[in-house]
Amino acid sequence: MAIARGTPGFSGADLANLVNEAALLAARAKKRKDKIMMGAERRSMVMDDNEKKLTAYHEAGHAIVGLSVPEHDPVYKVSIIPRGRALGVTMFLPEQDRYSHSKRRLESQLSSLFGGRIAEELIFGPESVTTGASNDIMRSTEIARKMVTSWGLSTLGPLTFGEEEEEVFLGRSMNKHKEMSDRTAQQIDDEVRAIIDRNYKRAKEILVSNMDKLHLMAESLIKYETIDFKQIQEIMSGKEPSPPEDWSSSKPLDGAEVVHNSSEKPSEHEVIVNPAEEH
Repeated sequence: MAIARGTPGFSGADLANLVNEAALLAARAKKRKDKIMMGAERRSMVMDDNEKKLTAYHEAGHAIVGLSVPEHDPVYKVSIIPRGRALGVTMFLPEQDRYSHSKRRLESQLSSLFGGRIAEELIFGPESVTTGASNDIMRSTEIARKMVTSWGLSTLGPLTFGEEEEEVFLGRSMNKHKEMSDRTAQQIDDEVRAIIDRNYKRAKEILVSNMDKLHLMAESLIKYETIDFKQIQEIMSGKEPSPPEDWSSSKPLDGAEVVHNSSEKPSEHEVIVNPAEEH
């Protein structure tokens, strides 16, 4: 109604131009939002077919595990367009502001973080797993250790151990006294290992049971480079995804033919692949 009142005397062509202009502005706003949230695209960085295929499976692994575990944020977008130091990104968007996290939610996040590395291992073999999951491993280890030493979310109970998070101030690091026994330190390490192993195993079981969706999502990423919520939901329903709104069928497919369980060894890549949130 507001638009109708504000466009008296507009012809059909005028209204069509108005709608087209609004669509262009909306598309630009969406691109600016993605640039802020996920980083600027590096179109000048050209990946070969092996690297692109490996990145597609890596990001698909993050997305499928994240969609399959409880209390995890929904997947907003998955892309294999290089951004910053990352070859690809899986963006999860929270549905509301959160100021605390449950144990279930944290463990779901751990499983999702391992999804990329596990997908590489399942598709390309253990010897072809790359350094692309280095940031995922660092973040998951940090979360698991905080669960044990800071948040009381382990079998060791509601206790805080150590001063690892405090800043060095006035020689604190030199005078820092030992706050735990060697036995307690070993128990902490064992508990961190148990949390990591439990969620690594869960992520692997999810991907093995959803192998068809893993292949379909990876193939879609290689073909379209970026898929949104709509395409992701279609894939998780077992359907062939429709083309993204801003994708033209005239674009090159960039090696969309994916050979499952290929014996080709993908190139190593010294990058940080962030499953964003960014988690």
